[in-house]
Amino acid sequence: MCEDDHSGIGRRAVFVTGAAAALTLGTVSFASAAGRDQQTTTVRGTLPTGSPDFVYVPVEVPAGVREIRVAYTYDRPAVPAGTPGNALDIGIFDERGTDLGGRGFRGWSGGARTEFFVRADDATPGYIPGPVRPGTWHIALGPYTVAPQGLSYEITITLTYGEPGETVRPVYPPSRAKGRGRAWYRGDCHLHSWYSDGRRTPAEIAALARAAGLDFINSSEHNTHSAHAHWADVAGDDLLILLGEEVTTRNGHVVAIGTDPGTFVDWRYRARDNRFGRFARQIRRAGGLVVPAHPHATCIGCNWKFGFGEADAVEVWNGPYTPDDEVALADWDGMLVAAERDGRDWIPAMGSSDSHRDPDAVGSPQTVVLADDLTREAIQEGIRAGRSYVAESSKVSLAFTASGGRGEHAGIGERLHVDPETPVTVRLEVTGAPRCTVRFVTDQGVLFTGAPLPVSGSGVVEWRTTASYAAYVRAELRHETAAGPLPGALAAFTNPVFLGRR
Repeated sequence: MCEDDHSGIGRRAVFVTGAAAALTLGTVSFASAAGRDQQTTTVRGTLPTGSPDFVYVPVEVPAGVREIRVAYTYDRPAVPAGTPGNALDIGIFDERGTDLGGRGFRGWSGGARTEFFVRADDATPGYIPGPVRPGTWHIALGPYTVAPQGLSYEITITLTYGEPGETVRPVYPPSRAKGRGRAWYRGDCHLHSWYSDGRRTPAEIAALARAAGLDFINSSEHNTHSAHAHWADVAGDDLLILLGEEVTTRNGHVVAIGTDPGTFVDWRYRARDNRFGRFARQIRRAGGLVVPAHPHATCIGCNWKFGFGEADAVEVWNGPYTPDDEVALADWDGMLVAAERDGRDWIPAMGSSDSHRDPDAVGSPQTVVLADDLTREAIQEGIRAGRSYVAESSKVSLAFTASGGRGEHAGIGERLHVDPETPVTVRLEVTGAPRCTVRFVTDQGVLFTGAPLPVSGSGVVEWRTTASYAAYVRAELRHETAAGPLPGALAAFTNPVFLGRR
């Protein structure tokens, strides 16, 4: 049983909302505002182990409020080794309600901040400025993990009265930059600013993106679109800024890439609720791509459990290369085999930095996309088609092709239409990868491993095969590794070239 104590108001019972994974506490009301500039009240309560994913605290906001400010704390008792301690996220919904996918969302900071405010002309990063209209608002608590002792919290709510400021009309970055026509463009589609749990400003991220040789980036804050209106000043002819969100559910994270400005995607569901498809379709209706992020990450709630039926691509390399990424790469390779076997569409792979703060490197890794121009639509089309490779930095460049005996030719993400026994030459040209080893991976596994590239980092590697022997071929560049069975960390990898007529 969850209980709450509104100081000066008394104890009230909890009641359940329509969703089994949410609870709503008793309503917090304020006395008459007549003659007052400000009012404050405090709510205290305890959540037990096994609490619902979301707990709502209704707040009756009277007319004449200029600003609502919320601060909170919670206890962090010692726990046994291997047992999660307390972690409590927070956000707010306005008088339009808490319906899933509704219009009431006004901000989320997760566990990144201990207080926030909302008013017409400004809001804490992570929150949406706008009028504080009268009605029932809801503070949203997300008990991410609860210690065996329970989670005791205290919320202080302050209403400031007065004339509201003027709501500023948001300005968004343009959907195109000055491109080079059909060319390879480098981007990082998963990174965080101080508008969620990052520590960098948009200006700092844009400067780092330019320094990393990137042509485009994607705004992907956790569970909020509040950053969308803060990128216009740092975009430019040399840097395309796409707008999106990292939809951070309790059963995995998905990056929405290049949605319409101002698009909010809800995250309050698990795989068992069978609601992800609805929001994947919303992302696509808003012009975005659906990309499951770090699908085999081991942090609580990070492992992807929704399946890949709605995915436009999958992030298999997230930040510095780790064993999690190695598992994701192998899992994606298995999906390629299954797609080719069953005659289904295949899911391209991506890589992004997921950078949050120093020393996280923006653009490491980066996805390099063959697109018709540097526009939102062209970049998305290249990603969706799999015309891309992933590199650890802008120093690494690849050209990967397959050709048949009669001049047939195919590049990354394409199909070489040849008969099963027609000889096929696979060719990889590399720059910027000193001492790295080239591997060609097929539906049978690794069928070719070359000698290490010279210290110059440049080289050309060729391999001959047939469509009957290899249904597809993709290339990997790996760093040198100590003696042992494990391959070195990736320096780059490509999406596949498919062989055969299918």
